[in-house]
Amino acid sequence: MDVRRRPVGSVEAKPNGKPLVVDVHDPIKASDALPLPLYLANAIFFGVFFSVVYFLLTRWREKIRTSTPLHVVTLSEIAAIVTFMGSCIYLLGFFGIDFVQGFIARPGHDNEWDAEDDIIVKEDARAVPCGAAIDCAPPVVAVASPKPKVPVSPPSSEEDEEIIKSVVAGAIPSYSLESRLGDCRRAAVIRREALQRMTGTSLEGLPLEGLDYESILGQCCEMPVGYIQIPVGIAGPLLLDGREYSIPMATTEGCLVASTNRGCKAIYASGGATSVLLRDAMTRAPVVRFGTAKRAAELMLFLENPLNFETLALVFNRSSRFGRLQSIKCAIAGKNLYIRFSSSTGDAMGMNMISKGVQNVLDFLQNDFPDMDVIGISGNYCSDKKPTAVNWIEGRGKSVVCEAIIKEEVVKKVLKTNVAALVELNMLKNLTGSAMAGALGGFNAHASNIVSAVYIATGQDPAQNVESSHCITMMEAVNDGKDLHVSVTMPSIEVGTVGGGTQLASQSACLNLLGVKGANKESPGTNARLLATIVAGSVLAGSSPSCLQLQLDSLLGAT
Repeated sequence: MDVRRRPVGSVEAKPNGKPLVVDVHDPIKASDALPLPLYLANAIFFGVFFSVVYFLLTRWREKIRTSTPLHVVTLSEIAAIVTFMGSCIYLLGFFGIDFVQGFIARPGHDNEWDAEDDIIVKEDARAVPCGAAIDCAPPVVAVASPKPKVPVSPPSSEEDEEIIKSVVAGAIPSYSLESRLGDCRRAAVIRREALQRMTGTSLEGLPLEGLDYESILGQCCEMPVGYIQIPVGIAGPLLLDGREYSIPMATTEGCLVASTNRGCKAIYASGGATSVLLRDAMTRAPVVRFGTAKRAAELMLFLENPLNFETLALVFNRSSRFGRLQSIKCAIAGKNLYIRFSSSTGDAMGMNMISKGVQNVLDFLQNDFPDMDVIGISGNYCSDKKPTAVNWIEGRGKSVVCEAIIKEEVVKKVLKTNVAALVELNMLKNLTGSAMAGALGGFNAHASNIVSAVYIATGQDPAQNVESSHCITMMEAVNDGKDLHVSVTMPSIEVGTVGGGTQLASQSACLNLLGVKGANKESPGTNARLLATIVAGSVLAGSSPSCLQLQLDSLLGAT
């Protein structure tokens, strides 16, 4: 049956007593005054408006000249005044004056919906009585649903409501709410509500409560409206360098934690894994330009001269008590020079720290090379958040190698396979297959899965997963072919235990679980280096024996 909405008092009765169904029309607008195209209606009313204004002004001027009272009006003048008022109402209504728009659209009685008589049901279309019908259930009533509205959270005060309206109108920039209000949580609430009103969509399901918005101000995220929930699982214990670690992994990928946990079990049962930190140096590479390639080469020779390194190091090290310049490597392209600075950064990941040191050196070099034009503090020779050969070969951040010998009985009992099968699979998949694909630093099963999960859980920069996942996995049969030697070599693990997202409560708790929360006051940099080895150990557990076998199992199961 048909169901329609109707206004109160707008229903007339048929002769048979049944109600008429009243169609719902769009609200009357000023532009509906004439059944003409909008541009014609506007042209007509504009023309009428100016014509009557000219007519009335002419008549009143004539009355003043002849001393005729102004209140004495003729029939033509009355018609002109009425026409003037009508055209004014149209034009004001068309251009959005609220009270005039409401005056135009208001019918003779209040246009409200009656809660009890919200729907009018046409007469029952069933041809047989209910007792004879197959289905005696009442017919399904299809209600003409109104345009969906976004649920509006009531503002906490009239002041907040005014601010929300100002943000929606563009009078107050959304990004300035924190500084204007001095309350980060309140700013997030207002911004969230304003966003819902502007977009007409709901953010229901995106949590707002439970986050310390003060802690992210100016450091983690701008213009927050909530936060994302990601499950955190625990793999382990991972026995690494004689210590046990429970690995927090934030992920939405099923089986990732399970496969890593399986690898931890195999490593633990075989006596644990060992790791070696090969290098610890964050890099930044500005690009500078000269008028000629000769001048660029002169600066390159100056920077790479060992006699000048001590002076440059003194200038660089002024920026921080933790940042210490280790080396400078240059690459020239025509008259452009790329200068790759490498520096230790304590327990911080160190991008900001090294950038300040680089700026100090560039300012110093400007004295002897005034024709040097600094194009950018980063020339992509660093290289940050990109898979590059320079990171794969030279390393960036922490370079770590981690290894373990999985005993034959563990391979059979825990991994449900044999040593020869794993060695062959690693060679054909991780090495040969990646080479065929032209991989750059991707000679592994899925190191980025483990790296990303640990990075998100511990407050690292997830985008640096790109170079941090550079990894080559090696497997070899040892001890007369009985046991399996497996290793991962990762030249550019970029982590820190202070700064950025590490200060957030959840991420800080995960760092505390690993025993690397904050800075190591006794030996700066120790916590960050330990975290890098734990990341490598997790990759060893997750992307070598267990994961490879899980992939083999899934392939066999699919057949």
